[in-house]
Amino acid sequence: MLKRLAVCAVSLTLLAVGLAAPPAHAELFNPRQTWLRNSTAGLFLHWGLRTNRGDPNKPPFLNTDCAAWENEVTTSGWSADRWVQAAQKVHAQYIVLATFHSRLGYARPWPSAIPGSCSTQRDFLGETVKAAKAKGLHVILYMTDDPKWFWEGLQPPTPAPDPNDLTKPSWFDSAAYSAYKGHDVNLNTRPGFGEYSYDLFFEAMHRYPDLGGFWIDNLNQYWLDNHLFEQVRAQRPDMLLSNNNEDTPLFDTVSNEQKTGMTPPYDYNSALWTSMPRLTESDYKLPNQGNWWYDGDAPGRAGSSPVDYKLAIGRLISNVGASSKALEAETSKLDGTFPPNQAAFNDFVNSYLPPIWESIHGVEGGGYMFGGLKPGAWNDGAYGFTTIAKHDPDRQYIHVIDRPSGDTLQVRDNGYEAERITDVRTGHRFRFHQSGGTLTIEGVTTGDPYDTVFNVETDGRQGLIRGHRITATTSSSAAGHDASALVDGDYTTWWDNDTVIPATITLDLGHPTKVAYVAVNQREWSSTQPRRSFGHPEDSARIQGYHVEVSADGQAWTTVVGCATMPSARGVQFVDLNVDRTRFVRLTVTSNWSAPTLPEFFNKLKIDEIWAGRSYPEGGTAPRPVEGGPGCAPPPVPAG
Repeated sequence: MLKRLAVCAVSLTLLAVGLAAPPAHAELFNPRQTWLRNSTAGLFLHWGLRTNRGDPNKPPFLNTDCAAWENEVTTSGWSADRWVQAAQKVHAQYIVLATFHSRLGYARPWPSAIPGSCSTQRDFLGETVKAAKAKGLHVILYMTDDPKWFWEGLQPPTPAPDPNDLTKPSWFDSAAYSAYKGHDVNLNTRPGFGEYSYDLFFEAMHRYPDLGGFWIDNLNQYWLDNHLFEQVRAQRPDMLLSNNNEDTPLFDTVSNEQKTGMTPPYDYNSALWTSMPRLTESDYKLPNQGNWWYDGDAPGRAGSSPVDYKLAIGRLISNVGASSKALEAETSKLDGTFPPNQAAFNDFVNSYLPPIWESIHGVEGGGYMFGGLKPGAWNDGAYGFTTIAKHDPDRQYIHVIDRPSGDTLQVRDNGYEAERITDVRTGHRFRFHQSGGTLTIEGVTTGDPYDTVFNVETDGRQGLIRGHRITATTSSSAAGHDASALVDGDYTTWWDNDTVIPATITLDLGHPTKVAYVAVNQREWSSTQPRRSFGHPEDSARIQGYHVEVSADGQAWTTVVGCATMPSARGVQFVDLNVDRTRFVRLTVTSNWSAPTLPEFFNKLKIDEIWAGRSYPEGGTAPRPVEGGPGCAPPPVPAG
């Protein structure tokens, strides 16, 4: 049963669910998350002791003296306002500051009482927090778990530096920290560094009451053994915790680092692996080449590489279209300004985004748990994303990144009846028609080179089969994820096939009725395309091969769709049936998209919701799926 609820009502329902969840599970919703959930984007700044200082006689990153660095920063005219102004230009609501970074010299941009690595006398962090707060922005502090680059820029890389040889140069002062602690601690090692950084968490969270949280680059075992994050929760329940590339249950946010290799390349969300309503963020470089930090303007470095405007804007829109926060990394120079290539982009988007701001702020991604039009691949080469207003589900947007080759745009309507369609930038009103579940916008002859945005005003969803008598049964289920989750209208629950394929899902609609289509929202826990992420192979755990049967009594079955292939794509997927009268619909999944060499994904299915519609807005029919395709090929024969 699909419950038509306003987006705000859905959020309130999920809030109650999240707060009641047992501690072993991720806390999906908490009031401390509100400001980040209401954010669209953030600005990621890697800036520290090894930021290139523009000295042509020194190789990049050879600057090592902490006091000299601080003096150069101050005499350069650095001001936190420069960072805040840059964040405002890109319409970010928060800044993540990465100075205590493994490749930047492990400096702390605040006066610290704890010896062990570079610490400034000037409170750069405090000034940044204050300047950001004055403009309604938040600051999150980056913390690394990794001491392995203790030698970089100080020792030659070969032979491999020995972390236990404390006579060799290091960014750390193990002797000073050992004296402070009263026992020997080797900061070049993970246990020693874990103890050191553990102390820094407490210093920072007590020193800065307005600090928004910690952005943590993976986990150190010392932190876990000593219950660091439970103590953060107890002492600063207002602080957010974000982990890079890991889904840590106690944390608020999962951040996804620099996804590349997708088709199209701007479709960042196709590589995300965290399902809504988990708070998700994507961090990526501007420009796409070079380091995360400013390392000079030589060819190939971030300071000189061209910015791909379509890629950068497309990534932003892709994340908005998946309810994920877009954390854009820019390479601040020593004085807080940005290289000309990035400064020019910031100036551009400062005027580019306001005309479409209503479509990317205060919205959720369309085609998922909040409803909305179907995103992804459309007709004639068109591709893009959809959004839906948080507090008005009848106000929706279509973001066309790649325009169709012809003069019409066709988007699956997901049951919404359109009333009016306009260009958000120009106000131009478009003719359109609906039939067979497709919304066709006419006269699409021009558009924006990066993101053509249509405002679609709708009159609710039409033709959905509703009722408390709708039930689902399945041929297999994993413990805690049974068939009831398919029709409960709750996206915090899902069905799991327990790695059994073929798998059948049978919908009992409660009484005989016309069935125009079946719609499926699969859980977005895997990438849509085979790829590698930091050496880890990933693949799509989505439905590939399937067939559909119907029955009046649940005993005698008629095949209406033989073997067909469902695309490996995010968002709602449709199977058009056009059956005049039936009570039972049975979907049999015969394969998923993952390669058999990846047991983490192969033959695994997770589905949030499945429902049926008896008719389309404005009527019409749609052809049944074309049979065949890769989902209907013989299954691969295991090696050996």
